[in-house]
Amino acid sequence: MFFKNFKYTFKALLRNRGLVFWTIAFPLIMALFFKMAFSGIEEKETFDAINVAVVSNEYFENDGILKDVFRTLSDPENEDQVFNTSYVEEGEAKELLQDGKIDGYVVFSENAPKVFVTKNGVNQTIFKFVVEEIVQSSDTADIIQAKVEKMFKEQNSGGFWNTLGMIFAMMQENRSNIKDISDANLSYMTIEFYTLVAMACLYGGILGAVSISWCLANMTNVGKRLSLTPVSKIKLVLSSALAGYVIQLFGIVLLLILTIGVLKVDFGNKIPQIVILSVAGSMAGLTMGIAVTTGIKASENAKTGILIGVTMLWCFFAGMMGVVMKYVIDKNIPIINKINPANMITDGFYALYYYDTLDRYMTNIVGLCIFSAIMLAIAIFSLRKQKYESL
Repeated sequence: MFFKNFKYTFKALLRNRGLVFWTIAFPLIMALFFKMAFSGIEEKETFDAINVAVVSNEYFENDGILKDVFRTLSDPENEDQVFNTSYVEEGEAKELLQDGKIDGYVVFSENAPKVFVTKNGVNQTIFKFVVEEIVQSSDTADIIQAKVEKMFKEQNSGGFWNTLGMIFAMMQENRSNIKDISDANLSYMTIEFYTLVAMACLYGGILGAVSISWCLANMTNVGKRLSLTPVSKIKLVLSSALAGYVIQLFGIVLLLILTIGVLKVDFGNKIPQIVILSVAGSMAGLTMGIAVTTGIKASENAKTGILIGVTMLWCFFAGMMGVVMKYVIDKNIPIINKINPANMITDGFYALYYYDTLDRYMTNIVGLCIFSAIMLAIAIFSLRKQKYESL
């Protein structure tokens, strides 16, 4: 009965043209539109150095690392110049910011640096991010310097070599795991394709919702008939969900072939890990659809609308409508993206592209598995509670 129900559900889902369009055809069409819309944009755009100010106080003047970094980033002869930096008093910095002559200014102190801006925009976000990275690098250098000073004070060979080993270990630990990809930098438009794959994975929830609806007596006539048959309801639900999952994976494979093989979008060269991440993301989408279908009392159209709305909200937080949004959410409300399956998928792609290790990638895989398990638990709990006085 398991395979019979799988076969019939599989055929019925494929015959649903609207369902096939939204879960398979729509992401493919969006990929083509993305490519046409974004093609050549980055070549036509030029990056103008951001006008900023640094408050020239005693702390900043005495910190050689901070001064050197800002000089390098503000060097007009540097083709990768990021800032036009003014070194002024705090009062003058406030006036420049109010007059709109700079996008922001920073005050360094022994505590965390304070960045002042009047609005949230791309320039302001870049400025905040760079300042944070500079401070982290500076803190690492200060720690290593302290270890070196301690090393020379100990004045014994054992202490010397032990401390030297600690320093090397610390440098190794704090060294960036980001790969040298200067000849093939990640296009910020590529991030849109990352979120597109995440959207396609979560759209599988619609397949899960429709396939499970056919097993529920309060949703369809087919469900009423199935509820009267002496067949394990678990087998019916699993076979129906598996049929939807197979169709979803087929759509994801087509999308990856189109984006990576045809449109030449750079997802990196770790294809097996990319496939595994997509499989885990698809499971998260499918189980979300099952949980919504079993846990919410509403019509099939209403549940589909809920799934689409939730999916698009997740993708918005993950950066689909603007890559800055992901950074804003991560910095201000990090808990949202920690439970956001769309962000886990896109963040997994970032990790595969940027990092040599798979630690961050595996964190996202585990997160997707936990999300799927929670959705399944909700679905099982909801199904166990369902009782019908009459059909």
